[in-house]
Amino acid sequence: MKTSNHISFAWFITISMLCLLANSQLTTNFYSNSCPNLFALVRKQITNAIKTETRMAASLLRLHFHDCFVNGCDASILLDGADGEKFALPNNNSARGYEVVDSIKNAVESSCSGVVSCADILAIAARDSVLLSGGPRWDVLLGRRDGLVANQTGANVMLPGPFENVGNITLKFEAVGLNLTDVVSLSGAHTIGRASCATFANRLFNFSGTNAPDSTLLDPNMVSGLQNLCPVNGDSSQLTPLDWNSTDLFDSHYFQNLVKGRGVLESDQVLYSSDQAASTTRSIVELYSKNPKSFFSDFANSMVKMGNIQPLTGSAGEIRKNCRVVNS
Repeated sequence: MKTSNHISFAWFITISMLCLLANSQLTTNFYSNSCPNLFALVRKQITNAIKTETRMAASLLRLHFHDCFVNGCDASILLDGADGEKFALPNNNSARGYEVVDSIKNAVESSCSGVVSCADILAIAARDSVLLSGGPRWDVLLGRRDGLVANQTGANVMLPGPFENVGNITLKFEAVGLNLTDVVSLSGAHTIGRASCATFANRLFNFSGTNAPDSTLLDPNMVSGLQNLCPVNGDSSQLTPLDWNSTDLFDSHYFQNLVKGRGVLESDQVLYSSDQAASTTRSIVELYSKNPKSFFSDFANSMVKMGNIQPLTGSAGEIRKNCRVVNS
């Protein structure tokens, strides 16, 4: 047991040191001279995308999250190919927004050719998606370079899933240098998210062999509505908002829902209702449900931390000309 704890601690220190090193190499003014209008170019494309489809804000934010947890923040999720992260179980037919990233990259390349990485575009797009949805602003650290390979196996293993408990979710966050506050604050991104029936239908009729819905789903109107949307043997691709009654506004209502037993995903509701949550995440959920400013502040800090997960800098990787493929 001591050996296992020692290894876990050593791994945590290694990740922490890598993140600190990366933090020292990324800066807010990285493109001040090489692409001074970068932020305006990205903001214009994000604004247009969200006007066309409000849901796109959540999709672009999720792309950055799913990228950083696998291989670090290197835009590997954007690479095409049958063995790419796009086709890993957590991303296949659910990760989206690739065409918007293409439009941003094209606009940036027209102004600053060969300068701005796809990884940095994802980081800026995530911030702007939150801000334009009513959420907090933060200064995006820049200077990442793009990875040369995708990691489909890593995406299948490292990304938190909708059926996981607090312990498993926490371990996956700790593996990339993030803590309990980051677990809860970043889960709050679901305030503008949507989920398909496939990710929560197991909770609606015969949860864990009980012949009844999940007992932590406390709102009978919500249960009835979800059962109608996702009947047994129904269309598993049907979507519902993760934050009932506050679908497209980035706010703290998601946490108020968890306190009331209205978390759509099992992995969301366990942050408040599970036995593990009592000594870990419940108090943070309660804080955010009552204090939106604390949520906004912590979310912004957690996004900066997540954006510092093992980025490629200096001469590592490359600046892709096309975010979908490595350069020739």
